Amino acid sequence: MDKLYITGAKGTPEVDFDPFQHTLKLSGQSYPENAFKFYEPILRWVDAYLEQLTAEANVVIDFSFPYINTSSSKCVMMLLEKLDGAFQKGKQLSLNWYYDEDNDSELECAEEFKEDVTMPFRLIPRERTER
Repeated sequence: MDKLYITGAKGTPEVDFDPFQHTLKLSGQSYPENAFKFYEPILRWVDAYLEQLTAEANVVIDFSFPYINTSSSKCVMMLLEKLDGAFQKGKQLSLNWYYDEDNDSELECAEEFKEDVTMPFRLIPRERTER
């Protein structure tokens, strides 16, 4: 299985999914013109990845969305549902969601996603140097 890497751009996050290291990273603002078109290959890749994932692999997911629009939120929720479903079937997955301590709406958004999943989900303030 190949890595999935999509360079971040204005309105789309950087995607860095590595099936060999078992790391899935999404970072950057997400407000593409067509969120479903942007996220569709990501969702397909995750389906294939989860299908071949062994129970011994420990998957670390890092998300950081300084801004995410409503249609992107729906796509991220679809992604989280897939990942959480795999967790509920015994796969080892944990999610780190990085947020800006000075941005209440960013934290609230992350907290809302956290309420909808059962897998380990940590909220972590971004380091000030990353801004």
